[in-house]
This record gives sequence, C-alpha cells and structure tokens, in this order.
Amino acid sequence: MPGPLSSPVCLTVIWFLSWSLRPSRAQIQTDEVSGVQYGRLESNVTLACGKSQIGIPVVWHLNLSTALPWHKVTSDGSLILLHVDHSAQGNYSCYDTRGLLLHSVKLRLGHPPGLLSISCQVPNHTHVRCSWEESVKTFLPAKYNASFRGNGHEWRPCAVDIVRKHCDVYQPAFWLTIHTLRITETNGLGSETTSVRFKLHELLKPDPPESVLVKELEGYSKRLIVSWDFPSSWPLHDAFPLVFHIRYRPQGSIYWSEIYSEESPVVIFDALAGHVHQVQVRARDEVNSESQWSEWSPLLLVRPWQVYTTPEPTVDYFFPFNTKPETSTTKSDNSLEDEGNLGLVILLVLFSVVILTTVLSLIFVVWVRQRRRDHVTLQELASMVKMKSMPI
Repeated sequence: MPGPLSSPVCLTVIWFLSWSLRPSRAQIQTDEVSGVQYGRLESNVTLACGKSQIGIPVVWHLNLSTALPWHKVTSDGSLILLHVDHSAQGNYSCYDTRGLLLHSVKLRLGHPPGLLSISCQVPNHTHVRCSWEESVKTFLPAKYNASFRGNGHEWRPCAVDIVRKHCDVYQPAFWLTIHTLRITETNGLGSETTSVRFKLHELLKPDPPESVLVKELEGYSKRLIVSWDFPSSWPLHDAFPLVFHIRYRPQGSIYWSEIYSEESPVVIFDALAGHVHQVQVRARDEVNSESQWSEWSPLLLVRPWQVYTTPEPTVDYFFPFNTKPETSTTKSDNSLEDEGNLGLVILLVLFSVVILTTVLSLIFVVWVRQRRRDHVTLQELASMVKMKSMPI
C-alpha cells in the first residue's frame, strides 16, 4: 500500500513548494553582502569569493561590469588586485558559471592613520579646547577618542566633535603644572595615538574685548574717550581680573601711543587735533604674567572734537541784459594772495636796483670830479716851477 507522501496530491504540493522556494534561496544569495573591506593604496589587495570551491571557475564583476583593474584570480576563486589606486574602489561580486552570486563586498582604499598635529586654546580658567589636523590624508572614515589629565591625576574624557575635529574639557585642574592630552585616531586599516604635554597657565589667552567704542570729547580738540566690555567668554569674577592695553595713532603714522588700564573707560589726552585716529584694545590675565595677550579688537577710526564753522552764504547777481553765457576762470584767495606777494617782491627788487644804480652813479661822478681837480692842481704846480726857473 503506497504511503501518504506518495499520493499525487502530496507530490504536487511538495513540487510546488520546492519550486516556490528556489527563487527565495536565490534572492537570499543575491542579497548576501559581507560588508566593507579596506585596503591600502599602492599595494596588493585580495578579495575572497566566499563560497567558491577550489578548481571551480568564478567570474568577478566590479560595479556590475566585467571590466576589472590590473588583477589575477587564484585557484580558489580569490581576486588579487595589483598595486591598487582609487579607481579600484567599488562593489565587487563573484559568480559561478551558472551566474549564481557567491559573494559581494565593498572595497574602500586609503592609508592607516598617522600622528596628529594638536593645538590647544585656553580662553579662560574653566575651559580648554584642543583641535587637531591629520598629518596623513587617509581617505577613510575615522573615529577619535580623546582623554585629558593633569600630572598625577586620572584620565578624564575630552568631549569630541568629529565634524570640527576638536574636543573640550571643562573645569580643568588649573593649579597643576603639567597636563597631557591623548588622542587616538582609528580607521579600517589601523589606529594611531598622539600625546601632547602643555602648561595651561602659559596657554591662557582671553578673547578680544567686546563692544569697543571710541568717541570724541566735546569741547576738547585733543581728547578721545575709549570704552569696552569684558570678553563674554571670560568669567566676571574678582578672582580673574584682566588688564587692558589700548593703542592709538594718527592715521598714516607708523608710531603707536599706548595706555594700560584695568577699568573702562579711558581718556586719551594727547590726540592730534583735527586728525583721524586709529584705536585698538586687547586684554590679558592680570595675575598670570606668563599668559598671552588676546588678539587686538577690530580697528576703529575717530576724529577728535573740532569747531565747525558755517561758510558765509554767496550772493548770486542777475544781469538781465547779458544773454550769452560767459566762461571765466575764478582764482582762489590763495592764488590772489600769492600773486600780490610776488608783485611786492618784484617792486622791492626793482627799487633796490634803482637805489644801487644811483649810488654807483654818484660814486662815479665824485671820482671823476676828483680826478679832474687833481689834474688841474698838477698843471698849476708845473707852471709855477717853470716861472721860478726863468732868469729875471
């Protein structure tokens, strides 16, 4: 007697189920992806064909194309990419001779991490921010882990902002001399840890003063008044005083004048009257002499107070009989004054020449008359001598 599984109905059901399950199995194999594989640029990278057997030929595709970079295929179906560059990145798939997908993987290429270039800023006594730059461009996504500690203390986390590549520590142990920051960069090809040591009190650098304002002082042509506010990032507390450095100069000068003050506002007493001045302010921790000055505030321009005189109104005369426009050149008062001075000089020169000529003429006339008198006197003496020598 035939069993129940040999009945035509059961056989039909079994055949239908086996037929309906075949596409599902193929679909599972089609969607089977092992994930992402990482490889080093300029090196050889091996991709395994997951379920292939030794001696069974396989076909590899890159992004659904049979065109592959420089490569070779091993006996077990593995694909070896030779001396890869960025063009070798993509989705790799291997198939058997029937076209059935055996394995699929995404290849990412790059470099392992290198040491980081780290710099830290301390805008006040309660906050430390450290940022970094990669010394090696890895071309791969990375994760960062940062920790911070004072000398002899336990490690504490430094909150990382991956996008901006910096981390923040709040309420550091400022009284400790040496602090250490440790940052580990990790990607698909490895990890690298960079450590730096520094002194917080030497890195302390306030932000520039805010709301800096320079105004003229009415009634004083050589005075300016400068005011400002503490940086908003600096705690307003008597335990953290700031000293402020004000510099100013007439526009165009290369020499600055300076004033130091602990309070705002400050009056400048020696501004150059009538000239535009440049003014800037910066700040530093007053107690810690090893701290750094802030950056200068933006440059402000201001002119001291001066008396403004209103020009006299001009009167326009209308001559109805003059119907044609005339072109004339009007000389300024300065030109007229210069011409008058030049005329006066010419007159004085001419007058001096006339006086000199007259004096020289008189001298010449006197000299000629004296010569004539001397000649007549000589003739008379000669006649008298001759008369005395004649016999009587």
